[in-house]
Amino acid sequence: MHQNEFVNLIAPFKDKIFRIARRLLVSTEEAEDATQEVLVKLWNKKESLSDYNSVEALAMTMTKNYCLDQLKSKRASNLKIVHNNFTDREAGLQQKIEDVDSLSWVEKIIDQLPEQQKLIVQMRDIEQYEFEDIAKILEMNETAVRVALSRARKTIREFMLKTHSYGIG
Repeated sequence: MHQNEFVNLIAPFKDKIFRIARRLLVSTEEAEDATQEVLVKLWNKKESLSDYNSVEALAMTMTKNYCLDQLKSKRASNLKIVHNNFTDREAGLQQKIEDVDSLSWVEKIIDQLPEQQKLIVQMRDIEQYEFEDIAKILEMNETAVRVALSRARKTIREFMLKTHSYGIG
């Protein structure tokens, strides 16, 4: 496999690698390093990539594993989950302020979820992966993915309802 073939193969999902890494590692620099590491590992496997059904799924699994290894290491002990991809160009100032506040609360709630639930929320609700793909990447049963996502969403929903109904009634 030549360099151009490799670039064409990874181009459709290299941004997803970065976003998953950023979701887990928070730091843009750490996510860039993780992305580069995964791409180097894929390049080193370039001759055997045709053996895989989905190179994208392989890349996502490699990214997840690399990031979790980084989180376990000493130097990553001060990292946290943050997500700042939200913008609403049509809303008024008041709505924008409320949206930013709500997003901030959701980020804090997601930060408190178990690692597996964080990954599943990121992959399903932000990256729009199918349950089958998430199950393969995380090496889980598809039903377990659905249950974990449901629990994560329920935790987020309950906390948001409690937060926003404070002092009412």
